[in-house]
Amino acid sequence: MTNARTAMFLARLSELRAIGTFVEAFCAQAAVARERCLRLNVVLEELFINTVRHGHRGECDAPVWISVRAQPAQVELTYEDTAGPFNPLAYTARPGKIGGLGVLLTRELTAAREYAYLFGRNRIRLALAR
Repeated sequence: MTNARTAMFLARLSELRAIGTFVEAFCAQAAVARERCLRLNVVLEELFINTVRHGHRGECDAPVWISVRAQPAQVELTYEDTAGPFNPLAYTARPGKIGGLGVLLTRELTAAREYAYLFGRNRIRLALAR
């Protein structure tokens, strides 16, 4: 049995429940601790909501791909969307400006981060300590 899963979701907020189910099933299969599973879910929710609200400027049928893989010391997450190029890891929230909390939260909850825009997709790779 492999400790990896991949799924595609539509850029619609109603997909958040399916994403949560996807994460829970992965965590159960890979024996990821509950606290780590909750962190993974928070990170995915932040990325997904930002894709829908800011990347696509609203709900649409654009695909969002999520892959998770359990390694002995960490959980690896690859998140891809077809919104316009945007590197949330390089984004700096401005004092007094609303927004940016999700990006900060994603940085704080992950141990390693990488961004690339490849073949018309934003690709974010993150690692969370297991």
